[in-house]
Amino acid sequence: MVAAVRAAPALADKPPGLAMLEVAAAAGEDRLSDAETASSTAAPNSSLSSASSAGSLPRCSSLSRLSFDCSPSAALAAAACSPPPAPTASRPHRSGDAAWAAIRAASTSSAAPLGPRDFKLLRRVGGGDIGTVYLCRLRSPAAAAGRESPCHLYAMKVVDRRVVARKKKLERAAAEKRILRALDHPFLPTLFADFDAAPHFSCVVMEFCPGGDLHSLRHRMPSRRFPLPSARFYAAEVLLALEYLHMMGIVYRDLKPENVLIRADGHIMLTDFDLSLESTSSPSLESAAGNDAAAAGDASTSASCFPDHLFRLKRRRRRAAARQTTTFVAEPVEARSCSFVGTHEYVAPEVARGGPHGAAVDWWAYGVFLYELLHGRTPFAGADNESTLRNIARRPLAFPPGSGSCGPADAAARDLIARLLDKDPAHRLGSRRGAADVKAHPFFKGLNFALLRASRPPVVPGSSPLHRSQSCHAAPPPPATTPGSTLPRKKPMPTADARFDLF
Repeated sequence: MVAAVRAAPALADKPPGLAMLEVAAAAGEDRLSDAETASSTAAPNSSLSSASSAGSLPRCSSLSRLSFDCSPSAALAAAACSPPPAPTASRPHRSGDAAWAAIRAASTSSAAPLGPRDFKLLRRVGGGDIGTVYLCRLRSPAAAAGRESPCHLYAMKVVDRRVVARKKKLERAAAEKRILRALDHPFLPTLFADFDAAPHFSCVVMEFCPGGDLHSLRHRMPSRRFPLPSARFYAAEVLLALEYLHMMGIVYRDLKPENVLIRADGHIMLTDFDLSLESTSSPSLESAAGNDAAAAGDASTSASCFPDHLFRLKRRRRRAAARQTTTFVAEPVEARSCSFVGTHEYVAPEVARGGPHGAAVDWWAYGVFLYELLHGRTPFAGADNESTLRNIARRPLAFPPGSGSCGPADAAARDLIARLLDKDPAHRLGSRRGAADVKAHPFFKGLNFALLRASRPPVVPGSSPLHRSQSCHAAPPPPATTPGSTLPRKKPMPTADARFDLF
């Protein structure tokens, strides 16, 4: 999770005998240490994975008390145990981003690739199943010389490969890194840097999102639910992110408001790919019956005794109509897995029953996601995990009584949710043509998806109470969580670590 600071713990004194939280070991630098957070037990409706062991590792592992050894011997060991980092890749949609430009400038100004010495950790902002996330800033030559320099904040995810190996999740961590390296989309995270620190730590530097996540934002809304126009906006941006992932052959499998972060400009970023399934996709252009009709029309006019130029305009109009019916389709229809992964309230019926599943699980989760945005709760939540899974598999969909104005827009929203929450994956909306079918639903009528990135979001963190200070020297703690705002399902399974607030 790349940048929410929804529940960052306060800093505490350094544990005895451990180094401070600092990437470089430069003398004279102020150092910060993590707060030790208490272990939490697995709660109803939490994240789940059959690949995890039942017992979790102690909370006071090296992930929560990080120390980068920057001695020459450690640097040599790190270089020996991992391949050299690839040069910073081009990211076309990042061309106007100052933080990305700073990373590019730093990576090209030195012959050595970016590494731990180039970043200063400010504080711990999240931790989870396979890593810990820190707020950091990029060191600059101007700052080292005592001159003013722009402050660019980033989120650094640190993975201790020894801990991940004991949890038997090395492949999951490697898959997440592969996915992050491949992504280049406005509503998905950008991998700014990727390097090793000391022999056992793997680090990735990502974008920092100061606006928190949609779960926190929803709890700040009246009645703890979004107005329909706001829900439509966020659902549309998430839809484009899912479309891109499916085009890349990636089944996301962990959609929920906690994994939808708010950037500084108010647009979303979908994060956390440790549960994603890598597959293949064959993008294609599918045409509706309009093409056949156009072809038939052309044949009939060419056989006519009238001059051809009299029918040129009609032909042009028919061809334009045929082009409009051509749809881009990219869905990993061959993806199959039997892993029991996801978040209880968001898993699809085929997962709840323990059967194999494919990309259709993302469209089920998308329906639950839209339901929660509009109604403030998920449709099948039970008293515990077992009852939740039983409800998903057996209970019919029902909407809260008296919710919505029952106008055309509300009716369209309910119809979209009902078609997404079809318990038969073969009949579920999106299962055949993916996002193309969902985008064509009347709920999104009149919405120009191509211009969505240029639209003004419902909430812009820089002009709202959600804004977090971007000071390079101190980051204030987040506002207190509203009593009762943390739902049981927000706690993770099967480990005792809190789910990532960033990555």
